[in-house]
Amino acid sequence: MQAETYSDRAPSSWARHGFLRFDPARLEASFDREPFLVAHDLSSHPLLQLPRLIELARTLPASAVEYNAGDLAIGQSPERTPRTGLGVEETLHQIETCGSWMVLKYIETDPSYARLLDDCLEPVRPHIERIRPGMSRRHAFVFVSSPGAVTPYHVDFEHNFLLHLRGDKRMTVWIGEDRAVMSEEERERKVTGDKRNLPWDDRFAASGRSFDLRPGMGLQVPLSSPHWVEVGAQVSISLSITFLSKHGARVRALHTANAFLRRRGITPGEVGASALSDELKFNAYRIAGRLDRAWARLRRTRRAAP
Repeated sequence: MQAETYSDRAPSSWARHGFLRFDPARLEASFDREPFLVAHDLSSHPLLQLPRLIELARTLPASAVEYNAGDLAIGQSPERTPRTGLGVEETLHQIETCGSWMVLKYIETDPSYARLLDDCLEPVRPHIERIRPGMSRRHAFVFVSSPGAVTPYHVDFEHNFLLHLRGDKRMTVWIGEDRAVMSEEERERKVTGDKRNLPWDDRFAASGRSFDLRPGMGLQVPLSSPHWVEVGAQVSISLSITFLSKHGARVRALHTANAFLRRRGITPGEVGASALSDELKFNAYRIAGRLDRAWARLRRTRRAAP
């Protein structure tokens, strides 16, 4: 498979929007429909250098730092993912040789990284709002990987700009609507809290699109698009900035509603197959959510009453 890339410099026709550069026509045509390349100016940003990331890792709660061995299969079972035996700081200090994969989650809880996240998204937001309005739930993650590390085949239910900072990596992405590579039941399980890794079949390889990323390059990954990643011969660092839109929140709500129905022995229609069915399920989901919140407020009021 021929991987997509561009030369060491992004095309001169790409417009600059804060830290990001991209072809506005391509974003208009492809955002949340298919993956496409962008460029960025973050590779030398002081907040994204390894010594500063080690400082950041010290301040994050344990739940916001995930790490394991990096020598994994594409279809690695989450329950059998091996650890290296190292701690967080040891892993980062020895990342060149320890064979690890690490993600620092929700780094926007640190005010400096919150500003960086806003500086990345605000200049791009007007373009995205025309396509997928209602940007919300902004988050940022940093991935630090040893040479040769693999992120197994998995899915995330957010819009994502993956901005590569150091080393080389190849990212292979599938179209999110393709039920042949991710079933409706799998979508429901992932949205409702199952571990993110997906079952892998070698037959999937023919339909994936691969992108070779170098520092200064990035990839827009559409909502619910399965993907896997392989790091090259050097340490890899990437920044992932994610968010939801009204459409994305609706898709997640519909998968959640379908999961609820399936647990009760009802086989629901696929999300997107019927506009009327989706509208009915979405409205029922919203009403149920409001009732749950009202009931929770009532219980809190009763507990607080003398």
